[in-house]
Amino acid sequence: MQNDDAHELTVASSIADKNKGQPKLLDEVRNRFRLLHSSKRTEEAYVGWIRRYLVHAKEQYGDWVHPKQLGNNDINAFLTMLAVDRKVASSTQNQALSALVFLYTKVLKMDIKIDAVRAKKSERLPVIMTPSEIKRILMEIPDGVFRIMVGLLYGSGLRLMDACRLRVKDIDFERKQIIVREGKGDKDRCVPLPQKIIPKLKAQIERVANLHAEDLESGAGWVWLPYALAGKFPEAGRTLAWQFVFPAPNISRDSHPRLPAEGESEINHVTKNDLTQLRRHHIHENSVQKQVTDAVRRSGIRKKITCHTFRHSFATHLLEAGKDIRTIQELLGHADVSTTMIYTHVSTLGSSGVKSPLDSL
Repeated sequence: MQNDDAHELTVASSIADKNKGQPKLLDEVRNRFRLLHSSKRTEEAYVGWIRRYLVHAKEQYGDWVHPKQLGNNDINAFLTMLAVDRKVASSTQNQALSALVFLYTKVLKMDIKIDAVRAKKSERLPVIMTPSEIKRILMEIPDGVFRIMVGLLYGSGLRLMDACRLRVKDIDFERKQIIVREGKGDKDRCVPLPQKIIPKLKAQIERVANLHAEDLESGAGWVWLPYALAGKFPEAGRTLAWQFVFPAPNISRDSHPRLPAEGESEINHVTKNDLTQLRRHHIHENSVQKQVTDAVRRSGIRKKITCHTFRHSFATHLLEAGKDIRTIQELLGHADVSTTMIYTHVSTLGSSGVKSPLDSL
C-alpha cells in the first residue's frame, strides 16, 4: 500500500495530466491556505481529506476525475460512506465536510449543496485529575524542559502546541502572564503565568539565550516567522525575542515556503536568503506526549491521561475554586461558552458534589 506522500504524488500527477497547463490541484489548495494564513496542521488535514475524496471518486469511476467534474451527488456519497460504512465520529465527518467546502468554495469557486447522512454526535465527558495526581505525574517527569512544559499545560491551561510554540517575547514576568499568539482559530489570548514556575522558566530562557548565541556564531540563529514578517523585517528571525522558549535539539532548513512580502507576486516565492537560512524550530510535540505517557505509567494512575487532560483539569479546578465560567472561557480561548460548560458536569460542584442517598442509610 502506498504511503501518504507517494499517494498524494499519484493523485496530483494523475489529475495534472488531465489538465495540462493548469497548476496541480493540491498545490492550488495549499497556496490558498497560505494566502488565508490558515494553520499548517489544518492545511495538512484538509489536503488529506481532499486526497481521500479523489481516491474514492476514482474507485467509483475507474479513473482519476477532477473535482470540477464531480457534483453534489459525489460529495454526498463520500460523506455518507464515511458515516455509514466507515462509522466515523461526527467530528471526523465534519472535518471532511469542511475540507470539501473549502475545496469547492475557496479554490474552485463553485457552489455545493450538502445532503448526506450525518454521523451521530457523541458527547464525552473529559477525564479530570486531582491535584495530588497531577503532582505525582509531574514528579515522574525528569526535571527540566518537559516538566516546565507540562507545568504550563496545567498551570496556564495551554494546549500542547501553544506550549511548543511559545516565544521568548510572549512571556511577561512582571505582569505574570503569557500571551498565546495565533492559538486555535488564529486568536491571541492572555493566560496566567504560575508563580512556582517562574524561576525555572527564567533559567530556561537563559539557556535559550546561550544556545542562540552559539547558533549565531556558527552562522545559524534563524527562526521561522509568521506570515510575511520575514519579508518586512528580514533580521527579526535572528533576534532572541523571536526564539522559541522550548527549542528543538537540532538545526534544520524549513521546507515550508513563506508567503510573499509586499510587492512580491508569486505565492511560492522563495528567496536565496530563505534557502540558506539555518533555523532552529520548536521542540516536537511527540516528545512531550511520550514523556507524559511514560510518567503516567510510572505513577500507577489508572486513568486515560494525555497532555490535553492537564488543560481539562486546569479549567475544572478553576471552576471549583469559584472562578466564573466567562473568565474560564476567556482563559481557554473558547469561542462559545457552551464549550466551556462541559466542565460543570465533571467538577465537584456537579454530580460528585451531591451526596448519594445510599450514604444516608
